[in-house]
Amino acid sequence: MLNFIARRLLQLIPTLFFVSVLIFSLQQLLPGDPATIMAGEERDPEVIAQIRHQYRLDQPIPVQYIYWVKGVVSGDLGESMRIHVPVRDLVLEKLPVTAQLAGMAIIIALVIGVGAGIVSAVKKNSAWDYAANGLALWGISTPNFWLGIMLIFLFSVKLEWLPASGYVPLTEDWKASLAATIMPAFVLGNSIAAVLMRHTRSAMLQVLDSDYVRTARAKGLSERTVIFKHAMRNALTPVITLGALELGTLLSGTVLTEQIFTIPGFGKLIVDSVFNRDYAVVQGVVLVTATMYITLNLIADVAYILVNPRLRES
Repeated sequence: MLNFIARRLLQLIPTLFFVSVLIFSLQQLLPGDPATIMAGEERDPEVIAQIRHQYRLDQPIPVQYIYWVKGVVSGDLGESMRIHVPVRDLVLEKLPVTAQLAGMAIIIALVIGVGAGIVSAVKKNSAWDYAANGLALWGISTPNFWLGIMLIFLFSVKLEWLPASGYVPLTEDWKASLAATIMPAFVLGNSIAAVLMRHTRSAMLQVLDSDYVRTARAKGLSERTVIFKHAMRNALTPVITLGALELGTLLSGTVLTEQIFTIPGFGKLIVDSVFNRDYAVVQGVVLVTATMYITLNLIADVAYILVNPRLRES
């Protein structure tokens, strides 16, 4: 196990290097000149030249990349060209908001999706199976923006149970924070649950038809033990992969949902920085997002081994 983790960590180094080069290279393709935008309407040539020098925009691209990598290695992601705030502070401010929203969404998705998938596979061709498949079809087909608006209309306008928008940090008031994020979390978890349900059902059906499951039943084990101890553990591998990727997508920013519910999360930060040509923020945010994806893939690989001990020998 430790050797496996060590090998995977060593593989992250070249991966992060190529990701950083790709991020910095693609950044140069963004249209517009950040120095000209920061100079304002007058666009004084002396001011533009000063801005270029201050942010090293007058240096060759390889030199800019070296300075940027040196800062990243030391924990400095640069400074926002627009609001003159360290990018690290912006990330630390916005990421916990999206992390809370993503965490709640993935929990909702796992509970609904995996649970419905297991029931659908065990009760194949029954009313439970048809209901679960109908639920999955509804989740995949329902647009997030429409569902969000409908939830606001029902629970905020009509019933007045939940706030329609805004965000309250968990450290200030955990009840108000959960109340403010439960609807957007359900909107995000709804579509993911539908995908998880289909994958879980397919994996469970394949496992339930395997020889070792029939052997377990022939030994007189209870159906509950067969399903949860033998079948489900072996069917979780594709679910772990999908769950890790979906969590990475949520952490990278849920722009539309955050916009509907006015949540100041990671997605809004990314969109604003792109529109404002704020190079440092875009580079820092995308690098953090890529690192989270890579880290989640590593966690998924370790989870494979924990769930299925037979993989430890491979």
